[in-house]
Amino acid sequence: MQATDLDLLTDAARLAGKVATSFVGKGARKWDKPDGAGPVTEADLAVNTALENALRSARPDYGWLSEETEDTPERLRRETVFIIDPIDGTRSFVDGSRTWAHSIAIAHQGQITAAAVFLPLRDKLYSAALGRGAFHNGERITASEAADLNVADILATKPVMNADHWPGGLPGFTRAHRPSLAYRLGLVAEARFDGMLTFRPSWEWDIAAGALIVTEAGGICTDKTGAPLRFNNEQPRLNGVIATGPRLHEHVLGALAPASPTAS
Repeated sequence: MQATDLDLLTDAARLAGKVATSFVGKGARKWDKPDGAGPVTEADLAVNTALENALRSARPDYGWLSEETEDTPERLRRETVFIIDPIDGTRSFVDGSRTWAHSIAIAHQGQITAAAVFLPLRDKLYSAALGRGAFHNGERITASEAADLNVADILATKPVMNADHWPGGLPGFTRAHRPSLAYRLGLVAEARFDGMLTFRPSWEWDIAAGALIVTEAGGICTDKTGAPLRFNNEQPRLNGVIATGPRLHEHVLGALAPASPTAS
């Protein structure tokens, strides 16, 4: 990782915020992506263009993976890649909420090495570099030490509560929700919540930045089976995400695992 990569990302996140907020309150044009992939607005595209210009001119040898750029195999030939969600939580942006975020990360040989998540309307900047800790607005943050899943505060969507996921019975944790996956991961990193769960296939650009921020805050972030996350995959999707403080993760996996057969 270049020593200045994190500075580059935090500057880019602030730039993204200026571009996006220039559309706030003006009714940015929006339309639906093909195949039910959700909404997109002219603000998403403007932020994507600004970030691509700023980041790729600064690191021309890095590959590029963004929600709003047509994907090509070219990035797979690069050891280091930008992974970008120009606006994570576009529906929130359209609805006039303040809970959307910019998610910006760098992956080197499949591992995230620098990350920034910025919520401009809340002035919340999460950042992390590999081996250097995680920060919220410049202050070091540490994930929750909670260990009891039944009394934990967990960020999750309603489908996570389907009893089919929990063979031993639905845990008693308190469920909350935020539209942006990147924001949810930031909230776990700063111990505002004890964990975040999503069992659906998850796009890399939603997760990449927040995953490093959680782990640099001392938490654990894996796919839904407990396997390590790897990025810049040919198909840029992850098999769900479990992100928690260091003591809770094994209890989540234990509650999700099928019961062992009874010995005869």
